Amino acid sequence: MAEADSLGKVYGTGEHAVVALAGVSARFHEGEFTAVMGPSGSGKSTFMHCLAGLDTPTSGAARIGGVDLSSLREARLTQLRRERIGFVFQSFNLLPTLTAEENIALPLSLAGKRPDPEWTEQIVRATGLADRLSHRPAQLSGGQQQRVACARALVTRPDIIVADEPTGNLDSRSGAQILDLLRRCAAEWGQTVLMVTHDPIAAGYADRVLFLADGSLVDEMAGPTPDRVLERMRRFDAAQAVR
Repeated sequence: MAEADSLGKVYGTGEHAVVALAGVSARFHEGEFTAVMGPSGSGKSTFMHCLAGLDTPTSGAARIGGVDLSSLREARLTQLRRERIGFVFQSFNLLPTLTAEENIALPLSLAGKRPDPEWTEQIVRATGLADRLSHRPAQLSGGQQQRVACARALVTRPDIIVADEPTGNLDSRSGAQILDLLRRCAAEWGQTVLMVTHDPIAAGYADRVLFLADGSLVDEMAGPTPDRVLERMRRFDAAQAVR
């Protein structure tokens, strides 16, 4: 469903150049929930942004459904992101003047499309927002706002969900609700879920974890648990300290 092929990203030139990605390759399949982890500055967010067409790689290729994103003009790339990718960020990015229901429908409104009533009802039920649809963001808790953001990401029935630190601003209970929803996206609705996180507990919800360091893919773990992820991060930190 999504593929990174020797993905590289360099910011700046000459002696001021900073290598954010150094040829990262990975494949992401339908119905698979993948977490991407690494220390600050490891390139995990840059990797996700290049793969989802939010940033342009310096080298290599990012493909969605076999389509090389670099081959698309801006209008077509925008359309692909809108129709095939749902985005969830740490900051909820809701429009304060719109109700929860209007925020959820926003991607379809921008595309000039009407919501599918049955699908919308299903995601509202899944996110537990039925009694909050008329509320504006300021009237909602952080967890409720992130659930609105998740419903907004899902309303177009995208093939891929990209989540960048989706639980970073939430308490543990609200975070668990978001992670359960992301896992359901993969397991029940067959969507490809990609999540950047620094939290071993969040990574434990995924089917696998990719570990980045200094812009490179350094390890991969299938069937992660919080304890296994934490131990791997500790070994990584110890190795970094020795360098």
